[in-house]
Amino acid sequence: MGLAILLGVFALVMLMGVPVAFALGIAAISAFMFEGLPLMVGYQRIVAGMSTFALLAVPFFIFAGELMLHGGIAARLIRFASASVGWMRGGLAQVNIFSSMLFGGISGSAVADISALGSLLIPVMKEKGYDDDFAVNVTVTSSIAGIVIPPSHNMILYVVAAGGGISISSLFMAGVIPGMLMCLLLAVVARWISIKKKFPTEPFVGLKILALTFLASVPGLITAVIVVGGTLSGIFTVTESGAIGAIYAMLVAFFVYRSMNKKAFLTAVSSSIKTTGMVMILIGCASAFGYMLAFYQVPAVLSNAITSISDNPIIILIMLNLLLLTLGMIMDMAALILICTPIFLPIAVGFGMDPVHFGIMMMMNLGLGLCTPPVGSCLFVGCVVGGVTIQKAVKTIWPFYLAMLAALVLVTFIPAISMTLPNWLASQ
Repeated sequence: MGLAILLGVFALVMLMGVPVAFALGIAAISAFMFEGLPLMVGYQRIVAGMSTFALLAVPFFIFAGELMLHGGIAARLIRFASASVGWMRGGLAQVNIFSSMLFGGISGSAVADISALGSLLIPVMKEKGYDDDFAVNVTVTSSIAGIVIPPSHNMILYVVAAGGGISISSLFMAGVIPGMLMCLLLAVVARWISIKKKFPTEPFVGLKILALTFLASVPGLITAVIVVGGTLSGIFTVTESGAIGAIYAMLVAFFVYRSMNKKAFLTAVSSSIKTTGMVMILIGCASAFGYMLAFYQVPAVLSNAITSISDNPIIILIMLNLLLLTLGMIMDMAALILICTPIFLPIAVGFGMDPVHFGIMMMMNLGLGLCTPPVGSCLFVGCVVGGVTIQKAVKTIWPFYLAMLAALVLVTFIPAISMTLPNWLASQ
């Protein structure tokens, strides 16, 4: 009965339109009251969930992404991408994907990717003769690279949810090849559609312009080198890398590019505060919700249910993927990371899967959910930016879904794709 109240209240409150963070908190407190547990314990769980040292890196990563968005760094990355691959058939689509790989790897946020690149590229693609739904679909699906390619604050949430013991540096390295693979497959699909629909090409700008745009983008690209390189080398902790990356992005925007004014800076600060606040509230409430799931022994029951169906590792991995994909369609990504990791990670590890490998698989699964109704936040933002209805976008997005699913299958069943770089790092 208590579990029914926990899940029922959560579903009911969600259907009423309450944000997922508050829905988790209300459901958890309802279950606490039903069981007669002291409410103080619930509040302590909420506070304890947010009082994790590793989470200090999250606001710094978010702030660095906002500074890049409003400080002109993203625009210069787009120019470099355009000079590099814009000459191909459907070149602007390739520019979109390549830019997502560059900017997403620095901001670590799919929504930031869509907000920054989508607002710049979607109008240009429409003006050049690309279908509006095609422009939106390319932007939405390629933005998921920001979740997988380091640095990514979602990876930090995964490490926290796993209870520590997982190297953030290894997780960062594990996301590089899968993220690039995903972008490559999306680029192949975009080119196939572009040839089929005879979308326009752009003239090659020449080696001189290519070199100049690359040099102009270097200061922005160094942000990723500082964050990832500093962490991997052991010079900085993840938190210190995030802080130094944010400071460096601020210096570049103000003094190198000189494209950051007071209004843009205040907008970046305000957006960072709002996003960080939402993430922290979500983490705290998800901690209390997870406490009640453990109280009702849901992880053990679900684990037994899954393993009772089959003891074949391939079947188990397929089931885990299907569960994560389904959940990703109906819930926010950060909440799912915090709730599902303690449940599914022990199952995956029990069948011989490395926790780092499982983390990348989870990121890719839940990233797909961000592009899928009914709770696909990236799809919603992309459609708003592109002025396209969700119904129209969903009708033509399926080739990109297939490309992302293909990348997910390859990463799931070929561990070397995600584990080669972490293993190399460990051997150094």
